[in-house]
Amino acid sequence: MTTPARETAAPPREVAVVAFAQSDHRRHSEDSSEVEMVLPVIQRVLATTGLGRADIGFTCSGSSDYLAGRAFSFTLALDAVGAWPPIAESHVEMDGAWALYEAWVKLLTGQADTALVYAWGKSSPGALREVLTRQLDPYYLAPLWPDSIALAALQARALIDSGATDESALAAIAARSRTDAAHHPHAQLKGAVPHGDPVVSPLRTGDCAPIGDGAAAMIIAAGDRARELCDRPAWIRGMDHRTEPHALGVRDLTDSPSTRLAAERAGAFERPLDTAELHAPFTSQEVVLRRALRLGPEVRINPSGGALAAHPMMAAGLIRIGEAASRIQRGRSGRALAHATSGPCLQQNLVAVLEADPPPPGRAPREGAPRVR
Repeated sequence: MTTPARETAAPPREVAVVAFAQSDHRRHSEDSSEVEMVLPVIQRVLATTGLGRADIGFTCSGSSDYLAGRAFSFTLALDAVGAWPPIAESHVEMDGAWALYEAWVKLLTGQADTALVYAWGKSSPGALREVLTRQLDPYYLAPLWPDSIALAALQARALIDSGATDESALAAIAARSRTDAAHHPHAQLKGAVPHGDPVVSPLRTGDCAPIGDGAAAMIIAAGDRARELCDRPAWIRGMDHRTEPHALGVRDLTDSPSTRLAAERAGAFERPLDTAELHAPFTSQEVVLRRALRLGPEVRINPSGGALAAHPMMAAGLIRIGEAASRIQRGRSGRALAHATSGPCLQQNLVAVLEADPPPPGRAPREGAPRVR
């Protein structure tokens, strides 16, 4: 009797970020429609890789109809992609980081070899603080109209009362972020920005992300295709997202267990990190995230300036992943963590871990830009 051959599972596919682009982030963009804002960044990532639209196996976008003020607004932005000939396309009513998650799964399962992910947000036409109130529980909390800054102030006060931080430490986070953004070509706020006047105690204007408009786009590719398109791909070693209870009253606002669990499932704690791009729209939220992610002083936090330097709604989370990937591609990072959030007080959180290929024996990673094909 012959023994049947044992089937061995195929190794999981490797997926990497091979190109990333973002717009200049501005407080107002009345002169540009969503299509005019998205089109240049899509053209830029395609040009970086040498790919044409027909070479993209899957396209996914992230945006918010609440910000646009009309239903199915994402269909208009498809003019920037070109929907003829027909394309495989999807959309998430979320930050573009969650669109990246969907595209990543598509590539992992072998349904495509390349994917284009893009996101945009125009916050300037409306009252953003009031619009975001519509995210809240519609029966008990939303009728009280606590806006996003008031809720973040509750979180900041809880942190201060617990002894986890103080107002001077929050001011230092704001100063570091805007200083790091001083040479960033796309940042909205950069350099020695004053900490500013009180908004909702204990938060001042410098503790809060600016309101602005912007867009971002990214191309990811699988396996050898990624190596063909980029000299130093930023490999997505793991990605996971988790959520907190909807009711703020049942949460400990000084902690973020969903971020910690997402990081654990993404493999963030398996080896040391050198960079972390955290989506923290308020200085106090960086404190929460650093504790949840166990980030020590050896990890460079938000070298791009983070959300405190530019915060286009629905694109800021994708930008955190793109910034981390760009540092890997330039040889400035070997293993980076990127985080995205959505909802009030860090309600929903996504964590991605990105790595470079190890250098050949005897050769250090080079400093420079990825090859353009």
